[in-house]
Amino acid sequence: MVVMSLFFVSCQDKDENLVPFSYDPEQVPTMITDSVTTLISDSGITRYKLVADEWWVFEKAADPYWYFPKGIYLERFTPDFSIEATVKADTAWYYSKKDLWRLKKNVHVENMKGEIFDSEELYWDQKNEKVYSESYIVIKQGVTEIRGYGFESNQSMTDYRIFRPHDAKLPFSDRPVTDSLQTPADSSLALTPDQPQELHIKEAKP
Repeated sequence: MVVMSLFFVSCQDKDENLVPFSYDPEQVPTMITDSVTTLISDSGITRYKLVADEWWVFEKAADPYWYFPKGIYLERFTPDFSIEATVKADTAWYYSKKDLWRLKKNVHVENMKGEIFDSEELYWDQKNEKVYSESYIVIKQGVTEIRGYGFESNQSMTDYRIFRPHDAKLPFSDRPVTDSLQTPADSSLALTPDQPQELHIKEAKP
């Protein structure tokens, strides 16, 4: 009985010394991990490889998200485990409920054809299987270079459009000149803002 009384007093003293604690779940992470390399599955199939120096998880936020303050590198795989696209960015957020990535600053994407996409901001909507941006973007394919504002693509970055193309250089394909309206193979087309307001590029089917 004495032991029980002492125990009760001890617990009571501890409770009196407790300081109420509260935190903002939008700003305080539930987990921080460094030097991360992990594989991510979708429907039981490994679809992504993620590499990051720091990975902050905000599970208790109203809109739960992951935060990568020191950059991120992603690889997206095809069903046969070939690399379909690679993604790099200085900062990234992933909103788990929306299945949405926000990639910010020095965003660099390369598809399996070797086409390169550079922008200051891209959104990757995995739920709707599309990539999009309102920011300035530069697309390179060999000597071809396309620049513009407003971009939308499929996830593999093979069917895409620029809504406001600007200041681009597009070499024509190699073909013989058959009339005065055609252009020799070594010529190029320079896009200016007063030309058509949308450019759609789609991978040719074999």
